[in-house]
Amino acid sequence: MNHQINRALRLIADKGYEDAGRGCEVTAAETADLELLDAYSRAVIKVVDAVGPAVVGISVGRPAARQDQAQGGAGSGVVITPDGYVLTNDHVVHDAGRVVVQLSDGASLPAQIIGTDSATDLAVIRVTASSLPHASLGDSSGLKVGQLVIAIGNPLGFQSTVSTGVVSALGRGLRSQAGRLIENIIQHTAPLNPGNSGGPLVDSRGRVAGLNTAIIAMAQGIGFAIPSTTARWVVSQLLLHGRVRRGFLGLAGRPRPLERRLVRFHQLGGDYAVEAISVDPKGPAAQGGLRQGDLIAAINGQAVANVDDMHRFLAEWPLGEAVSLTVLRGRERLDLKVTPAETQTPTPRRRAG
Repeated sequence: MNHQINRALRLIADKGYEDAGRGCEVTAAETADLELLDAYSRAVIKVVDAVGPAVVGISVGRPAARQDQAQGGAGSGVVITPDGYVLTNDHVVHDAGRVVVQLSDGASLPAQIIGTDSATDLAVIRVTASSLPHASLGDSSGLKVGQLVIAIGNPLGFQSTVSTGVVSALGRGLRSQAGRLIENIIQHTAPLNPGNSGGPLVDSRGRVAGLNTAIIAMAQGIGFAIPSTTARWVVSQLLLHGRVRRGFLGLAGRPRPLERRLVRFHQLGGDYAVEAISVDPKGPAAQGGLRQGDLIAAINGQAVANVDDMHRFLAEWPLGEAVSLTVLRGRERLDLKVTPAETQTPTPRRRAG
């Protein structure tokens, strides 16, 4: 589609739009290209008209090393309810002493941090307002590679900037600042710059497919967005609890290859395990009998090859319910019962400024 659009643009440049529109010396194929360009433009304009008013700018103030200085930052967000709830990135508002939201009509309002989740780089803030333009979170599981997407945000402070591109890959993994792996990341080609963080990535029907979160420095046409399916779950947790409730076992681990004969002898499901390089003596794993140096090969029969596999399992496991760890201690196999506890995360400061 991009190739056809580029051909149409060259045609307009060579022959003029009016002549091209009248079909003067224009072939049938060239006419089709022009019609495609017009349809593409209408689609983008329709989305921007629908979602653009819901996109906001976010400015924050953070304490500096010296009290007579102040560090500030800027990002974007999208209003997701008419009563002022705004979805953005955690890294945009993290540790902010002051958060101000600039609406599309130019009004600036102080914002309250409702909850943040550094593991997915998402946050919900709120302004005191009503009947605000808002956008709907779509279903990112239906995205296709090559699909048109539109990014709206405030790059470098330029409000309501629109860029377009296509989904270039799905199912990417991206590390959050907390070190956890964010899965099913959307890679796309809509140009992004600092300040786009927290702004929506929208499909051609005006549904928020993702939240723009990162770019690769010195690269062109490579942007990343957190999928809306992840955002939907995180938002529900933040609104209910002010945090995302996840289980933890109380250990630090690293991947460790297993001897093939041990895998065959114990009938294990994988060639790797997670070595417990340290175990919190007061944590659930220690209380269940896990020791430093033990190799965790499976949780509830599901093979785990790295810490990300364990995080993935615990994120979906109900808190307070015991799990069975398949553990190798030397050449001995043990089955330990461990009850994950809730990860303790700081409660966000509920303040406006």
